[in-house]
Amino acid sequence: MDRTAETKGASPLDAARGSWYNTGYQKERDGSLKLKNEAGIALGASFVYLLAIMPGHRRVRNAVKGKFYAHRGLHDRKAGIPENTMAAFRRAVERGFGIELDVQLTRDGEVVVFHDFDLKRICSVEGEVSDFTYKELRALSVDGTSEHIPKLSEVLEMVNGRVPLLVELKYKGMDSRICERTDAVMQRYRGDYAIESFHPRALWWYRRHRPEICRGQLAMNFQRQEGNYHLAYLMVRHLLFNFLGRPDFIAYDIRDRQAVSKNICRRIFGCPSAAWTVRSDRQLREVKQYYDSFIFEGFLPAQGEA
Repeated sequence: MDRTAETKGASPLDAARGSWYNTGYQKERDGSLKLKNEAGIALGASFVYLLAIMPGHRRVRNAVKGKFYAHRGLHDRKAGIPENTMAAFRRAVERGFGIELDVQLTRDGEVVVFHDFDLKRICSVEGEVSDFTYKELRALSVDGTSEHIPKLSEVLEMVNGRVPLLVELKYKGMDSRICERTDAVMQRYRGDYAIESFHPRALWWYRRHRPEICRGQLAMNFQRQEGNYHLAYLMVRHLLFNFLGRPDFIAYDIRDRQAVSKNICRRIFGCPSAAWTVRSDRQLREVKQYYDSFIFEGFLPAQGEA
């Protein structure tokens, strides 16, 4: 039937009502489709986000759970025991604490224990660790004491498996030699240890070449704490590189204990979280509910608290 003929006798008011109804219906349908599209996009984005931050799923992740690690050894500058020295590591072993330490490469490829890339703060010398041979570094005084920069192998020989180790890889640029050389040294070690790094490529290397070794992603709010807004640092902050290394634990700055991605990894995926750096009993009480293990300095936590 001709629809036009049906409406020929309709009043102008009826025609207006019909037009309003059709327009309203179209708007409602368009709005509904828009909501569905937005919901689909949000759901898809959430899935991609969770897939990106998802940690590894292995029993080895428990290697760091429930432990205290002395940050750069049990150092005490006032007592003449500098950080990352044999004296600091011996003191930690004597007290039964795990040890967190930092490794990087010398110019001649030796793996040494030192935190800063630059030597100025600790050795009062201009230049970076990688600018010097091990023999040259060995001659330097650490913080004005008789202590020297140790090789990783020296530390391992002294510790001899008596306490767990947390080895931070100071990864520079795109050079994976720090992973290769550190692993070559650690393969001769029979004690418990895990590795960690801020650089996702370090974890990726271990995932590919030494998947059985417990590995952790270090992270912090670089924007708030250091004013660094580079995209790569933003992604590390939110653990968006986890898809590369699939870490077994997350080591996160206690100043940002409520970090969303860290808490999702811990609460939803069951991934342990290590706190750094706890500097008092009060801080330990404040952050205890957000973490599973603790890297500390400046005080002695009661053993068994973790």
